[in-house]
Amino acid sequence: MKTQYTYFIILAGSLLGPVALSFDQKVNFVSYWKRVLLSGILPALFFIIWDIYFTKAGVWSFSPERITGIKLANLPIEEALFFLVVPFCCLFIYVCIKIYFPRLNFNEKARGILKGMAVLFLMIGLINTGRMYTSWTMLFCASFLAIMFIVPQWFKDFRSDYFLVSYMIILIPFLMVNGLLTAIPVVNYNDLENLSLRIYTIPVEDTVYGMLLILMNVVLFERYGRPTNG
Repeated sequence: MKTQYTYFIILAGSLLGPVALSFDQKVNFVSYWKRVLLSGILPALFFIIWDIYFTKAGVWSFSPERITGIKLANLPIEEALFFLVVPFCCLFIYVCIKIYFPRLNFNEKARGILKGMAVLFLMIGLINTGRMYTSWTMLFCASFLAIMFIVPQWFKDFRSDYFLVSYMIILIPFLMVNGLLTAIPVVNYNDLENLSLRIYTIPVEDTVYGMLLILMNVVLFERYGRPTNG
């Protein structure tokens, strides 16, 4: 796939299924679009700023022959769109899980799993402070999880069980998209800044990076869905 539209084509392909199925009568995801877009603004800004800095620092780079060359600061416009397209697709899966499996009932166990993951991420991040992608990703995700449990009243609409089930399913298309981006490659990683552990061609840190992106979107999605008198 040697074209400057490679990244755009991958993003467009990712959108096809969720957009086409958004009009399914049972899920009716089209009715959530405004809420999805609102919940995606702050996480997108956070990740775009992070991405701009990491690109400048040489943590990763982009193959010039596979992007259009239109940039936001030093960031390809396609990469900025990634932080809107991927959450849209992930929230589609999340809503489907909530609608088709309304009786999930292991929230306390799921909370325990997330607390354990926060501790694990914190340890990995602190041990690997010399690797920017590893440390920043692990520490950011651990910190966000910690805030969720320290200030639970702000996150009272968040269900850990629905998030974990959704995340496990989301990992499949997420890894497929990232697999294309790293195998072609569109994105090139500096292995001095990560653990050099890969799932196929994907740095293992991407799974935590993706988890934080999805988590932030889900939290805000539920927050914006709260009744005004709630």
